[in-house]
Amino acid sequence: MEASDNTPHENRTDFLECLRLIERLHRRILDLLKFRLEALGYTDINSVQALLLHNIADREMTAGELRTRGYYLGSNVSYNLKKMVGNGYIKQERSEHDLRSVRIKLSQKGLAIHALIAELFDQHLELINAEQLLQGDDFNNLRGKLRQLETFWDQQISY
Repeated sequence: MEASDNTPHENRTDFLECLRLIERLHRRILDLLKFRLEALGYTDINSVQALLLHNIADREMTAGELRTRGYYLGSNVSYNLKKMVGNGYIKQERSEHDLRSVRIKLSQKGLAIHALIAELFDQHLELINAEQLLQGDDFNNLRGKLRQLETFWDQQISY
């Protein structure tokens, strides 16, 4: 049956299942990060903070810019940034041009966590390829559909 042949009820069921899967996938990646950090003895950083570090990477940005670039389930980005500054994962500097603005970037300790997470993601990508879970244009198609959904929801918020 073509997707366009689905009844409204079938579409609703599929839609809600997709929403649950997206949420569960996000939770699962946080679980994987938590297990990796614990296995390596990192007790002063949690999985959400590690994901923040990974998303900052080698860039310098404000907390607001970071907030708009990612979704951090049940987290307070400002609180997490404060904790990571205190634990030495992030450096912050006041902007010379606007003293109200604080720029953040990773310290050496933060870069080490970024590298650890990047390595984990690379390992998972290799396994996904080896097991042929997603092939060819699957990633591009999935990313494209998720971006379309994100754009749709962005438009709903702005109405």
